[in-house]
Amino acid sequence: MPSRSRTAMVLAGGGDSIVSVVRRASLMVASGLCRDDGWLGILSPQARLARKGVALNWPPQPRSLAGATILQIVPALRDDAAGHAAIDIAVTLLKSGARAVIAGDDGPLVGELRAAGGEFLHMVNDTIDPLRIRKNARLLASLIAGQRIDIVHAQSAGAAWSALQATRRQPVFLVTSFPDRLTADNLPRRMYRASLARGGRVIAPSSYVAVAMIERYKIAPQRITVIPRAVDTAAFNPAAITSDRIAAMRRVWGVLPHVRVVLVSGRVAPWNGQMGMVDAARLLVAESDRNIAFVFAGEDRSNLRYAHALRRRAEVHGIDTLCRFIGHCADMPAALAAADVVVVPALQPPLTGRAVSEAQAVGRPVVSTAIGMLPENLLAPPRMREALRTGWVVRPGNAGELARAVRAALALDTTAYEALGARARQFAEFMFSPQSVADAIRGVYTSVLARDA
Repeated sequence: MPSRSRTAMVLAGGGDSIVSVVRRASLMVASGLCRDDGWLGILSPQARLARKGVALNWPPQPRSLAGATILQIVPALRDDAAGHAAIDIAVTLLKSGARAVIAGDDGPLVGELRAAGGEFLHMVNDTIDPLRIRKNARLLASLIAGQRIDIVHAQSAGAAWSALQATRRQPVFLVTSFPDRLTADNLPRRMYRASLARGGRVIAPSSYVAVAMIERYKIAPQRITVIPRAVDTAAFNPAAITSDRIAAMRRVWGVLPHVRVVLVSGRVAPWNGQMGMVDAARLLVAESDRNIAFVFAGEDRSNLRYAHALRRRAEVHGIDTLCRFIGHCADMPAALAAADVVVVPALQPPLTGRAVSEAQAVGRPVVSTAIGMLPENLLAPPRMREALRTGWVVRPGNAGELARAVRAALALDTTAYEALGARARQFAEFMFSPQSVADAIRGVYTSVLARDA
């Protein structure tokens, strides 16, 4: 068990830390999709070649990461979440004694990779051009043979097609990663993305996506590993957010110090369910005092008609003076820290569950709808006992349930509120910190290398 679990907070009434409970009965295990790292159901590349009578003249695969060479193929090393995740993985590999190579389009993080000791190969791979895919396959085949690559990790469909061609007759393991959401695309796009389902090990960002992969591409569940997307737990650290930033944010919102804040996070759009939050706000105000401000933080210019309808609904309910529609927020860590409760009332699966993860990283209670991957990103009954709660999960579009959950969060006394916030922060650090996610992916690489040939 990681060292951080030894210092984890022991919860009242249990005796188990959040870390130990999550490791034994995490949301991923509850989904039935976690696989045993010792699975041997699929023959290794060496075994397949040996059955075909192909002579293996190279040294055997290493049994650990030390001395192994791992090639990540990413769309580009941009200054975004995917780029930073690739760098975090490379740094973790280097610390383990492995050689880390990243192939992709140029980006501002190339220098950071090289400074850490990693290697970069320019390769435009996020493409549907068959000629480009074939060219990349030849380049990869040459690289695998000449540089003795042990694992290829393809993170785009185009990269996966090239890698499948390149690794077909070579003793190398292929790992693929699926995107955050499988959209209802047309048949050609589904066929194009099918390459991501053909890795020897497939990484999914959520159990929700994993189930969709199994249904769409008939993947054996034991080939799938669920690893959530990382969030910047350093930026979303309550200890790093000063009281001045919080006070400044509340002044911008026009919220007095004694007024509690319910922050609704996400772009203002019909599928994000803000209308239901306005209806829930009416119920909350009708049954309690009016010392509550409902702050809607998210880009609101793409759906102007819906944004206008939200304001009109608030006026009809007589709560327009309690609602703040602030548009895009440049300092979300401070906005979350300035809130008492964070609500994510989505009606359709969002692209990521990052809003829920970030709120917990700041130590705030979260109320989320049971849609897509959102329930996986927090701890709530019935999948976790009450003592482990970090938030509430309600049915999509049910204003009554939403109001009751927000009311329950606001009703917590100081001790219970602080305990819940501490659990939320601990859960976020364990599940979503960049280092935790990189360690989990390193574990996939280690288990792949440990397979018998």
